[in-house]
Amino acid sequence: MMRIQIEKTKDLYIDYAISSFGAVTATGLSSILEGEISHDRVTRMLSEVNLSSKDLWLNVKDLVREKESEEEGVFIVDDSVEKKPFTDESPLVCYHYDHAEGRTIKGINFLTGLYHSQDVSLPVNVHIVTKPVLRKNKKTGKLKPKALFTKNYYFRGLVEQAVKNEIKFRYVLADSWFASAENMKFIQHKLNKLFVMPLKSNRKVALSPADKKQGKYVRVDSIAMEEKQVRTIWLESLDFPLAFAKQVFKNEDGSIGTLYLVSNNNDLSYEPITTLYKKRWNVECYHKSLKQNASLEKSPTKTPQTQINHFFLALFAYIRLERLKISSKINHFALKTKLYVKAIQHAFSELQDIRNLFYCVT
Repeated sequence: MMRIQIEKTKDLYIDYAISSFGAVTATGLSSILEGEISHDRVTRMLSEVNLSSKDLWLNVKDLVREKESEEEGVFIVDDSVEKKPFTDESPLVCYHYDHAEGRTIKGINFLTGLYHSQDVSLPVNVHIVTKPVLRKNKKTGKLKPKALFTKNYYFRGLVEQAVKNEIKFRYVLADSWFASAENMKFIQHKLNKLFVMPLKSNRKVALSPADKKQGKYVRVDSIAMEEKQVRTIWLESLDFPLAFAKQVFKNEDGSIGTLYLVSNNNDLSYEPITTLYKKRWNVECYHKSLKQNASLEKSPTKTPQTQINHFFLALFAYIRLERLKISSKINHFALKTKLYVKAIQHAFSELQDIRNLFYCVT
């Protein structure tokens, strides 16, 4: 009986995370259900369950199997930070550099393995970065919280787990942060998969096997390339060549950006390599929806246990939104807008009833 109550409370909490437009609290959920469940019951659920990446996989596995495709499927890894500026610092809630904002912020840092296939984006595994040890900063001499392993280590774990779960995909996509030679070798040799990643502009490469043997390396941003050309390059630490393409694009603010894309599939021409990497943008859409539509950053939970459980329930809320998108053909943001309009209409109608009850409206 207790198990059934917990599952029901979790299910209601997920719907609450989707439908809420403010802070997501135990009292708030109890209030909108008009006492059907107490706030203590919601608090107990958040305090007692132990949700993990395994539960995430069980939640999403059926939809992955329905949508997976060897040809269309890609596996995307990226990290983000759930902002928690007013929460006490801990090994879970600490300071991390956020690439999206270009600065250090306080919150929960997490890496997601996102599976994208047939216009559906599904988080299939995650790793929450904690900093449980203190290490002395070489420059300042001060003790700073540190993670046990690097993000690149966790990156490899996420990709390997996706392969173990037999998810159908050929390509791994990631940004330049994860474009290390070690990661490339791991994907090529250990997992027998392909990848498309960008190199940083100052990354040095050889333009021929002879140049590599003689130690002649040049920066990728100095390589002369014809429009839509793909050429072969060699990295110092790799025992296989890479296809290299330079993509120039215009940003929203009118500035010009450049991507130096590489792949271990040397048969790729310019269009396929750039089209494949464009799919990586789906992880940015996922992060945005998770935070804005699934209430990831709207819970004032205080303990690591409740913070982690809210995190996973927000992921389940995102997956539910993705299921609704498939069945209704309405995207997450349009669905959220629809809920907002309905809420305003109900509030407006309720206000009219209250006015009519207490005032004589002329």
